[in-house]
Amino acid sequence: MSKKSTIRKRFIIEGAIALFIAISPIMFYSYKYLPQDATTLTILGITVNENNFGDVSTAIYFYLSKVVPLLLLVIWFVTSKNWWYHAILIPISMYSFQLFTVLNYSNSERIDENEILYVIAVTMVVVPVVYFIRLKLVDKHVHGIDLDAMDTELQILKEKEELRKEREKLEERQNTLSKKM
Repeated sequence: MSKKSTIRKRFIIEGAIALFIAISPIMFYSYKYLPQDATTLTILGITVNENNFGDVSTAIYFYLSKVVPLLLLVIWFVTSKNWWYHAILIPISMYSFQLFTVLNYSNSERIDENEILYVIAVTMVVVPVVYFIRLKLVDKHVHGIDLDAMDTELQILKEKEELRKEREKLEERQNTLSKKM
């Protein structure tokens, strides 16, 4: 691809992301402008029903209160260049599990209560990964410890020790041969 088309494609993608971020508050509060007692609603060819919430306005409130923050967190995760960006996976998983619960809602279930058990499982994986990355960075940049350099140095020391042992064996053989002669 040419440089111009790459720049144009990047400009379009970044513009769409910026536009979504700018209109996210409008999207989040758009449920207030929907009819209150409707049981179905068709928006852009997509039919939304009340899904046991009582009316479409309440259902869309629950959908948007999960989808908008989830998408903002995904954008943050994808565009972040910080070392700790994996920690963003924890709230992403929380909103994902909550969205799943809202989409599969029935009258007997409660919303936003049991998702913590699933989030704890995700947290148990993400936190050690983030902590391990932090340790590596602190060792390398704060303490000046480069583990790859240390491994290379240890390998060189092992090779030197092996060569020293080989030289001692050769000297020992030479001494035994010189005594025999």
